[in-house]
Amino acid sequence: MGYLKYTQYAYLVIAILFIYDAVMKINAGGETPWLSFLIAGMGIFMFFFRRKFSKKFDNQNPNKK
Repeated sequence: MGYLKYTQYAYLVIAILFIYDAVMKINAGGETPWLSFLIAGMGIFMFFFRRKFSKKFDNQNPNKK
């Protein structure tokens, strides 16, 4: 279960990619970037949610190595 601590950072990477995509859409002028911003916001939310959940889970199991 050690890999779950690192998967939360995947959400940040996804958010950064979608923010980049939204900025490119704004600069192109043809498409609306709102869906990309929405997905980026969800990625940031999931990062903090998983981070809080991970800390809560670690505090319940103090003997875990």
